[in-house]
Amino acid sequence: MIGIVVRNIVRVLFFVLLQALVVNRLDLLQGKALPLVYIFALLMIPMKTPRWLFLIIGFATGLLMDAFTNTMGIHASACTLLGFLIPLARRTLAPRDGYEVEESPTVQDLGLGWYISYAGLLTLAHHIWLFCLEAWNFSIFWNTSLKIILSAAATLLLMVLGQYLIFKPENRRR
Repeated sequence: MIGIVVRNIVRVLFFVLLQALVVNRLDLLQGKALPLVYIFALLMIPMKTPRWLFLIIGFATGLLMDAFTNTMGIHASACTLLGFLIPLARRTLAPRDGYEVEESPTVQDLGLGWYISYAGLLTLAHHIWLFCLEAWNFSIFWNTSLKIILSAAATLLLMVLGQYLIFKPENRRR
């Protein structure tokens, strides 16, 4: 149990640092796409985690991201929303026979289709919330919409690639 907690803390710190020190400095499509890879750590939290803990982990991760990027609570708000939505998405997308106790929300455990549905919906929700709070103006609706779509697509692509790079290729369920 302690090993799982430490592994997830290290994962969150790694992805927040990766986001703040590397990814935020990328200029993709002249600033129209900003992959937010730090949410990958939140989406990888084990299945058996209690709902209340998702909210705390989401808020803490967002607060840490806000501290690195000086964004005054925007990431904390978006990650708290993500912490609220993750258990709902998992319950909604649960396989017919449910999840196995040792399963993780990975491509290897639950299949590519499940993961794209899961990560895609949550990434889109996170990005809509974050970029709408950031813009705070409907006069730039089309620019914000384009940024949401391109950023969500880039984030999802990187998360799927990360699944294949990080996790061993055992298939329990397809």
